[in-house]
Amino acid sequence: MTEFLQQLINGLALGSIYALIALGYTMVYGVLRFINFAHGDVYMIGAFAGYYLAPFVARVFPAAQDTTRFSWSTSLGAVTVMLLSMALCALLGIVIEWLVYRPLRHRPRLTVLITAIGVSIFLENFGQYLFGADPKLFPELLPDRAIEGLGDLTVTVNQVIVLVVTLGLLVALRFVVMKTKMGTAMRALSFSPTAASLMGINNDAVISFTFGLGSALAAAAGILNAIQYPSIDPLMGILPGLKAFVAAVLGGIGNIPGAALGGMIIGVLETLVVGYISPMYRDAIAFAVLILILLFKPNGLLGRVEREKV
Repeated sequence: MTEFLQQLINGLALGSIYALIALGYTMVYGVLRFINFAHGDVYMIGAFAGYYLAPFVARVFPAAQDTTRFSWSTSLGAVTVMLLSMALCALLGIVIEWLVYRPLRHRPRLTVLITAIGVSIFLENFGQYLFGADPKLFPELLPDRAIEGLGDLTVTVNQVIVLVVTLGLLVALRFVVMKTKMGTAMRALSFSPTAASLMGINNDAVISFTFGLGSALAAAAGILNAIQYPSIDPLMGILPGLKAFVAAVLGGIGNIPGAALGGMIIGVLETLVVGYISPMYRDAIAFAVLILILLFKPNGLLGRVEREKV
């Protein structure tokens, strides 16, 4: 039981990362009905933004001498790095949508899908050119240690931070979508772009906001992942991006709670497979889930059946 609980905790921490990336996929699909396969590479850009921002932020919020105690300065520095990275990636997402996807908005979906794959390859190769192909050690934003008093369970401070931050971002996203004018416009646009436009909604602004919001969440995932696994490289977004896409499909593509649920499930399944079967099957489990969900429940766990009119 202890080993199972340990794998469950590890899986929830990993699943939180997948959930944040999957939210970007599902929001863009909900508004535009296409998959932005460049989203995983925005996650990579977010991690590198934090890598280069951390030394400058550390000058403003110096780390405490005693790393075993809580420090407001260190915590504010980590929050600042995350917020700045989210802002930069939000801007990147808006620019990508404006330059690449907006001119193709009325083209066939296959054209947009191929373009998204092209943007993904461009970001990966441009990242290798700009940052270098070698892995880099991410700065220690927060000192990590195991929480005492849990017996044989090993729960680190960074795992708790990942879970708390993810939960906070999910609550904030829920508030934006359900309680704000922009969120209402997003939901209206997801039902009918034509009707939304006739009601006075600026569809271009709503779509740009959706891309920016999804990219900001991907950047947060990049920072949180780098806090747990402090090694980043320009190709780090490929597999997490694909697994997050599987998570979005599992939960129900276009459904925000479904994306979060799917991410958690994929993360837990992955750690259970590593712990009980073999690390060799770690990456295969996500795609096995994708095949099963497409065969038996193609609308996802929380997805709705949509009937298309002829």
